[in-house]
Amino acid sequence: MNQFKFTSQLRIGLIAMMVIGLVSMGLTWYMDDDLHTRFWSNYLHNASFFTGIALMAGFFICICITAWAGWYAVFKRVWEGFSMFLIVGLVLMAVVGVGAYMHLHHLYHWSDPEAVKTDVLLQGKAGFLNSNWYLFGTIIIVGLWYFFAKAIRNLSVREDSETEDNNFKTHRRMRVYAAIFLPVAGFTSAAMIWLWIMSVDAHWYSTLFAWYSGASWFVSMIALTILCLLYLRSKGYFQEVSVEHMHDLGKFLFAFSIFWTYLWFSQYMLIWYGNVGEETMYYRTRFDYYKPLFYTNLVINFVLPFFVLMRNDTKRKFGSLGFVAAVVFFGHWLDYFLMLKPGILHTAMEHMSHGAEHASHHVGFKMGFTMPGFLELGTMIGFLGLFLFVFFTALSKAALLPKNDPYLQESLHHHV
Repeated sequence: MNQFKFTSQLRIGLIAMMVIGLVSMGLTWYMDDDLHTRFWSNYLHNASFFTGIALMAGFFICICITAWAGWYAVFKRVWEGFSMFLIVGLVLMAVVGVGAYMHLHHLYHWSDPEAVKTDVLLQGKAGFLNSNWYLFGTIIIVGLWYFFAKAIRNLSVREDSETEDNNFKTHRRMRVYAAIFLPVAGFTSAAMIWLWIMSVDAHWYSTLFAWYSGASWFVSMIALTILCLLYLRSKGYFQEVSVEHMHDLGKFLFAFSIFWTYLWFSQYMLIWYGNVGEETMYYRTRFDYYKPLFYTNLVINFVLPFFVLMRNDTKRKFGSLGFVAAVVFFGHWLDYFLMLKPGILHTAMEHMSHGAEHASHHVGFKMGFTMPGFLELGTMIGFLGLFLFVFFTALSKAALLPKNDPYLQESLHHHV
């Protein structure tokens, strides 16, 4: 089957997931504190996580195009479909920007004008950490990501109906777009990570943080690719995707789980070795008050994929590969939870206590912050349902096999 049919059964299932998400978010709002800290932090957590996955799908397509790679051609429609979520991500993150602009939430310490007046560090960062740049910078940059993703998607679909001569012209245009997008995405994604994620701990910074967060997005994207392909193959689609292609995706999952761990260790080791107070605070807080998540993060995202996927044959067994992909996907969702929640909670406590001198990084066990609860899981299910709904909609609008892709035959006869 070369044309994906978005069945009513699948559509209803995804809508049900989104309803679970909406109900979870509604209950979170109703049961929340006066600042609705848990609601807004859950929203930011999932909006940034799934927007980043969409970015990494478009980014990796461009890497493959620029490298003249052919192995991925049989399933490139999956990554193209993922990247179409960027337009939804733009709207989702713009909502956070509007909230910061209109002071509807207190996710970020720097968004409070009164706090900035008495804080020298925040004043020094105000040229970058401000509500105008957050809102309009997000719209411009994510809009730029979507522009390139959409352009490459359109050219890819156009190849299907063109002659052989025009086909190579189209592919060369794709190569130009890809070559331009790679540095654009590389630099701007770091800026967005600093703005969306790192600035919840406004007094802290790390030169490795953008690499670390980007690697987490990338591993999540590979894990979700494996899960989607396994599902689609079970429904009779993508039969051209062989065990060799899945083996390659398993190798990417294995390798970049190690790369993520390398970045995790490098960031931690340098901060531990430097032992500078304003830097160690980030890890001290997470180690002292979020210890179960701190260690679970390493076990799920490194130990499990390392030992399971180390064996070559494990990456060829769809059951074990799918299991690891599902666990790692959830693990990196937890990773973003740990990146965001401690800083957001501290900012909320500062605001409610009217001053940093009365606030503490630790307020005892607090569901939704110390660890995710059912409302966090329900919200994640809703965002995942939205992501997959956009993905399957895009997938249904083009042939699954790009018949005129110059590298299709190489991909069809791909062997490790």
